[in-house]
Amino acid sequence: MFAETFSSPDLGELRHFLVAERQKTLSDAEWKFRMRGYGFHVKRVDGGVMVARIPKNEILGCVKM
Repeated sequence: MFAETFSSPDLGELRHFLVAERQKTLSDAEWKFRMRGYGFHVKRVDGGVMVARIPKNEILGCVKM
């Protein structure tokens, strides 16, 4: 699973991955569903996206998008 490969959160690399995956989808709902498949929970907040690792819901940080 992709989320397990992040031993320490490199938010730049994570942002690049999130943006690339968002460009492949038609809606935010589809993008969030895809991210859950990769092991991430994403939530829109002011100024970006809060990213957490599933299943422990360990917050990795806020990524500007």
